[in-house]
Amino acid sequence: MRLLLDSHAAYWFLRGDARLSRAAREAISEPQNDAYASAVSGYELALKARRGRLDVRFVKEMAAMLRAARLSVLPISLQHAAAAGELPEPHRDPWDRILIAQAQAERMTVVTLDNVFANYGVPTLW
Repeated sequence: MRLLLDSHAAYWFLRGDARLSRAAREAISEPQNDAYASAVSGYELALKARRGRLDVRFVKEMAAMLRAARLSVLPISLQHAAAAGELPEPHRDPWDRILIAQAQAERMTVVTLDNVFANYGVPTLW
């Protein structure tokens, strides 16, 4: 299975936070699965850190933490960006729209507790 972690899922996984479901943690850790964090999550988490809602040190260490956890980073391609811009409303969260477009284009399951992804036909895991 190819997994794309929503920003909160990536954060909770890397921090060992109990808010991440057991099923999600096991799927991410399963060696047979390919798990990715989107590059857009770096932007979202850095913005939260700048606004004081997240520890700045986490953002500075995120790349090393992702490597240590053997999670790949999925870059945002022009195809992803254009597809995100073409998604129908009403969902306006720019980070989720990129994740939706990436998951659709790359045929991935999104690890998230946010149910908006299902509205766009994207499989989710929690």
